[in-house]
Amino acid sequence: MPARRPVRTAVVAAAVALLSVTAAACGDAGGLEGAGATPTAVSPARLWPDLRPASSPAYAYDEGSTETVKGVAVPDDDIRKVDPVDVVRAEFAAHPSDYGSKGTYHATVDRMKECAPGGKRARCPLLKAYYRDLTGDGRADMTLGFRLYPTNQTAVRVYTVEKRRLVQVLADNDAILGVELAGRAVIVRSPAGITGYEYRTTWTWDPERRAMVFSRDEFLRTGRGRHSHAPSPSATAGVSPPATPGASPGASSGASPGASSSTSPGGASGGASPSASVR
Repeated sequence: MPARRPVRTAVVAAAVALLSVTAAACGDAGGLEGAGATPTAVSPARLWPDLRPASSPAYAYDEGSTETVKGVAVPDDDIRKVDPVDVVRAEFAAHPSDYGSKGTYHATVDRMKECAPGGKRARCPLLKAYYRDLTGDGRADMTLGFRLYPTNQTAVRVYTVEKRRLVQVLADNDAILGVELAGRAVIVRSPAGITGYEYRTTWTWDPERRAMVFSRDEFLRTGRGRHSHAPSPSATAGVSPPATPGASPGASSGASPGASSSTSPGGASGGASPSASVR
């Protein structure tokens, strides 16, 4: 968001000028002091006005898709009564090309066995489920995550209930630093290949598509020295291990305002796991 930086500079300059005026007023009867020249506003310049309109869509982002989860019931239409482990296992069954013996994430299936009672919790890939109304219907929706092996990425999923059916309204796999819930949006933070920067991708509920759609992708400055290597499928930086029972609810802190951003008009789980509500 380059436009925000000059604005903040102007605000700081104005604050400094105000302090100067106050200090002068306390010491003598000096007058107002200028804060310097104000840059002239420049309107956007439209390039290539005669360019022929594109005849095909732009490079495809995940513009929002839904999938009914088969084999998982929703007692009393209450998503909190759904076992996240059953949800993830239903995904395994529905996508054998991804989770089968020759699938990219086949090792995740074996690790899910550790999520059952008596399993080694440290090896369970399932993360804590969070509950919050993201669709605006007044009922809680479920956001859950699970680690993907052997890539060590993280899968982020959002589910809602429609006509007694569990419906997945967001599916995103990435190398992840943190995930935040804000209003009806899911914000995913990922490492960048440039030192001191990170990516922030925002998915927002679209009532017409009945899905979480890609709405913003930002490249943000976070300070020096945080990330010095390009992300890879095996990168694990900043990804928290599976939550343990009794962990407090919450989401990771947001990134600082950044260098640039781009927007799109709408366009990208045995044993009960611990859960928490986000307010």
